[in-house]
Amino acid sequence: MDFKSKATKIDLFSFKTPQMRAFHVTWFAFFLCFFGWFGIVPMMKGDNGVIATLGLSPAQVGNSVIAAVSLTIIARLIIGPMCTRFGSRKVYTFLLVLGSLPVMGIGLAQTPTQFILARVLIGTIGAAFVITQYHTSVMFAPNVVGAANATTAGWGNLGGGVTQAVMPLLLAATLTFVPAAMGWRVAMVVPGLAMLITAAAYWFLTQDAPEGNYSELRARGEMPPASAARGTFMEAIKDSRVIALFFIYAACFGIELTINGTAALYFFNRFDLNLATAGLVAGLFGLMNIFARSMGGLFSDFINRGGGLRGRVQFLFICLLLEGVALVLFANMGVLALAIPALIIFSLFVQMSEGATFAIVPYVNKRAMGAVAGIVGAGGNFGAMLAGFLFRREADMFGQSYMILGILVVVCAFMAFMVRFSESEEKAAAEETAARLSDSGESVLTGAR
Repeated sequence: MDFKSKATKIDLFSFKTPQMRAFHVTWFAFFLCFFGWFGIVPMMKGDNGVIATLGLSPAQVGNSVIAAVSLTIIARLIIGPMCTRFGSRKVYTFLLVLGSLPVMGIGLAQTPTQFILARVLIGTIGAAFVITQYHTSVMFAPNVVGAANATTAGWGNLGGGVTQAVMPLLLAATLTFVPAAMGWRVAMVVPGLAMLITAAAYWFLTQDAPEGNYSELRARGEMPPASAARGTFMEAIKDSRVIALFFIYAACFGIELTINGTAALYFFNRFDLNLATAGLVAGLFGLMNIFARSMGGLFSDFINRGGGLRGRVQFLFICLLLEGVALVLFANMGVLALAIPALIIFSLFVQMSEGATFAIVPYVNKRAMGAVAGIVGAGGNFGAMLAGFLFRREADMFGQSYMILGILVVVCAFMAFMVRFSESEEKAAAEETAARLSDSGESVLTGAR
């Protein structure tokens, strides 16, 4: 979707413009969704953790990892076209309210089956990613859209790392006023309530596009009617580039989801760490989202100026290849002092790959941008779901599973070369970038002036 008033720079310390309000509110909303999505993971182990309280077997723990990402696949496929029809503001508010219910309700689980079902339902909030990417794609011009998409998604993904460190502390605080067996149940209410508050913020602080909300624009005749968005899903899924990006995103974001769901258990068992320390170490992986995913988008935008869309694709291939190699190295580290740096290096490349992927997505099919974002985003959860089957066994076998995933990522890297753009598409993208860029010498990320 093209709008005339797209922002050509990201002023990080501004909240005045609709573009920057959308930027900040959407990344924070995604952050809380991620926090609620994986908030239960650091509380799985321990004498009064989820595993002990509910009597989960290793297979059931593995099933819960798969459950957490399975429904997200369908949710992301549905959410993408909904963004095109109804606008980000309505869709995000609805998702935050709906998703908060199973986050708070997981504490009511009394059996392994009920717990796994709750994790399935919580997975719907993973669709928040698609809205985040769609909203920033609508708000920012081609010269900065890669950085905008990568930064909002990266700072949102940061919730996966923060939850690893914060939830054990929140659990400890909760245990000062509830019985030990109730700790994890009560602790999960906190992220759910935060999501409800953020839903209200999204409704009152953001708008769908630079010129206003979709309903207003359609009433003024400045946008095609909502019915014009019909058929965009089939249009997107028939594009081979979209399918290639689906599997590419499975090989980067799918791996990140898998690490978020297994790293704490891996460090707990492999290196004999206590629960809090294992959570802190595992949290380093997610904390790299502060800048790593943004780097992927920033470098992609920079390469685009000289290398065009083809340059973006080549950069994506390099990031994926290095991601796979780094994961294989991490899987073979038997000493904690080496495993931690290896984890950080791997985290850098997996998140740069994600940023580079969604720096390409806005160029594939603008009319069906919501559907494209939804399909590619679903690829991440598809990858995580398949990877989950490698973790339906004892935690001391996780290193072997990581190595297998690393090899598969290297193979998937070569799918980047299936993403090709015609000369007319390259020319159109270059012309749009030139037209939108008000000051080519200005930094993409700026501070207060």
